[in-house]
Amino acid sequence: MQTLGKIALVVADYDEALDYFVGTLGFDQLEDTDMGGGKRWVVVAPSGGGCALLLAKAKNDEQRAAIGRQTGGRVFLFLETQDFDRDYERYDELGVDFIEEPRRESYGKVVVFRDLYGNLWDLVGRNQ
Repeated sequence: MQTLGKIALVVADYDEALDYFVGTLGFDQLEDTDMGGGKRWVVVAPSGGGCALLLAKAKNDEQRAAIGRQTGGRVFLFLETQDFDRDYERYDELGVDFIEEPRRESYGKVVVFRDLYGNLWDLVGRNQ
């Protein structure tokens, strides 16, 4: 058996990324370990579990250029919720950058948002 445990997300700053993912999106902070030399092992995940994000601070120009563009402008991550309306309203009140209005698809409700670095996400509420 295999599982996808973590996805590395290149960020500009550990603390601002933590503030956004934990403070705004409501993710759980799973780990924040000092690795020395300014490097930290910072892991967050949605409160319902699933794949975690390793917040990886860019360390050179090439990595800094990838911040917010890890998928070339396509939706990168899919955040699924059991209560789309609640989460959409909460995120909207907290200033999450939605780039469209919520829409209904055959599988449920969806809306695209941009995180603090410009990565595109789908917030998805599947039909139950």
